[in-house]
Amino acid sequence: MRDKVVLAYSGGLDTSIIIPWLVENYDCDVVAYVADVGQDEDLDAVADKAVATGASKVIVDDLREEFLTGYVFPAIRAGAVYEHKYLLGTALARPVIALHQAELALREGATALAHGCTGKGNDQVRFELAFRAVAPELKIIAPWREWNLVSREDCLDYAESRGISVAQSRAKIHSRDRNLWHVSHEGGELEDPNHAPLATTWQWTLSPQAAPDEVETVEIGFEEGIPVAVNGVRMGPVALMGILNETGARNAIGRVDMVENRFVGIKSRGCYETPGGTLLLTAYRELEALCLDRDLAHYKQTLSLKYAELVYYGQWFTPLRESIDAFVDTTRRAITGTVTLSLYKGNVSVSGRRSPTSMYQHDVASFTMNDAYDQKDAAGFIRIVGLQTRGRMAPHAEVVE
Repeated sequence: MRDKVVLAYSGGLDTSIIIPWLVENYDCDVVAYVADVGQDEDLDAVADKAVATGASKVIVDDLREEFLTGYVFPAIRAGAVYEHKYLLGTALARPVIALHQAELALREGATALAHGCTGKGNDQVRFELAFRAVAPELKIIAPWREWNLVSREDCLDYAESRGISVAQSRAKIHSRDRNLWHVSHEGGELEDPNHAPLATTWQWTLSPQAAPDEVETVEIGFEEGIPVAVNGVRMGPVALMGILNETGARNAIGRVDMVENRFVGIKSRGCYETPGGTLLLTAYRELEALCLDRDLAHYKQTLSLKYAELVYYGQWFTPLRESIDAFVDTTRRAITGTVTLSLYKGNVSVSGRRSPTSMYQHDVASFTMNDAYDQKDAAGFIRIVGLQTRGRMAPHAEVVE
């Protein structure tokens, strides 16, 4: 019986040539695993292409809701943003894809798992750490670390020599990854960090110049940290994400151009479009500011940085990530309410926020003096807080109050 290999398959340039390469070099049956995480493609056509290029079987799995509720929404609640900019769109999708790919391999009796990640990138780490967590007994095949192809141009030549059609060309050489949360762009002119992205590089969001000349407002509703409504209309996670993506994209929201530090030690430059995600994260942070006490909010910020690193580094299936999620889960119970955002040509501003669990006390915060806050208490409070400072600055001086 021939060995069976389960390949994470997208139908892009790399995985399109990996199927015939695996058949030729490993003499195996290839099961193509297609995960639907909202990449907005004709997945029937993707599956047909996998069969046409040599796959013995194709499995298409709708993971959109699980991707959002089990990975994206927890990251929002954790406040996970890598290096101040990246909302982790690709990094969050990899563990859910790898989890189901590995589970499929176990059901199929496969001997190996394969992916199309290069040996320079983060995704090889993300896939393989997940494989090790779910199915450590299976062999891992990473063609980019084995074959003699060294560039995307080489991959194009390989595809052409075998009659495989791909969307990429020598003129359109960008590497892209899209899902419900974002679309990423690498390669081409972006390899020079001093070169501005081409207008054609952006695929999803309008430019600020092309965006409407009027302000658009959007209200997002949360219940215990879970987004549940847009403009007062309750909807499921996938529909909600779709509405926010459309709203953000037409208002030029969510473009990021950054140089980042990959886990493998390389600096790389990429561009990201996260229209709906930018709106969700902004709204969630505003409700936290309203509903969490100071010390809890400040401590959570330190965990947010670590959480973003864990996701970016592919360490989703770890006790530390699970433990931080447990902590964050206690904070999200207070996050119920609505936030109204004003959108204009790439800018997001907050125009309103309200919550039944708000800790904001108008009578205390107001400039109007009343019985809710006795100003005389402040003098003693400041003297106590400043005691060590006074003693350090003038240890032998007489303190005069």
